[in-house]
Amino acid sequence: MESSENVNVRGALIVLEGLDRSGKTSQCSRLHSYLAEQGIPAELWRFPDRNTCVGQMISSYLANKSQLDDQAVHLLFSANRWEKRSLMENKLKSGTTLIVDRYSYSGVAFSSAKGLDIEWCKAPERGLLAPDLVLYLDISPEEAAKRGGYGGERYEQLEFQRQVSQQYRILRDGTWKIIDACLPVEDVEKQLRKLVFDCIIACRNGNPCPHCCSSNNSLNAVSFSRLNYSIHFTISICYSSMCISICIYLMYPYMYATDPLSTN
Repeated sequence: MESSENVNVRGALIVLEGLDRSGKTSQCSRLHSYLAEQGIPAELWRFPDRNTCVGQMISSYLANKSQLDDQAVHLLFSANRWEKRSLMENKLKSGTTLIVDRYSYSGVAFSSAKGLDIEWCKAPERGLLAPDLVLYLDISPEEAAKRGGYGGERYEQLEFQRQVSQQYRILRDGTWKIIDACLPVEDVEKQLRKLVFDCIIACRNGNPCPHCCSSNNSLNAVSFSRLNYSIHFTISICYSSMCISICIYLMYPYMYATDPLSTN
């Protein structure tokens, strides 16, 4: 039975970001194994989550099996994160650390790289939980393109990845931890282990939960400026004999009083 002194211990929300083939997925798996060895409750998450209904639509799109409007795709990616938000919050409150392979930052970087307005791209992400730690695996698009398996999915195109890299530079701020992804895998892992372990300890020692952080709290890793208009999108998409209606209604600045990626 959990002791009274551990009742308020929460898990850490740790996000790994970077270009395609930067090594995020491998390092997420290594971190998960490391935490398991240390006896720290942790789960490995990945966005998009292709196991959900929305995720299956995204998977088909990424594999070039379907065509969708860029705005619709962006909202699908955002909806995929929103459908996991409640579970994410419950896991964190229960003391489970989440290692997340891609999050809202990827959604904004990739969609704005297509030419969509970056402020428009940020809007559906408001209200999602703010990460405790954002780890960016830094690699040039040219170096990433040399790695095995490159080009297997829609976005793995060199020129597009260059645009994504530029958008990441816009999103990055002083709270992000930048790791040289060109270093040997073991050296990258060593740096990540220390940063992640320190973050988990800080959360256990009383750092506020992402959903209740203040506007100047370090949990707000990206400073998304507020919008003064509302967005009401209804997307009806037919997929494998299923018609799925996704309705996203966002009112800004009225719905969320805190900074982006945090909630009231």
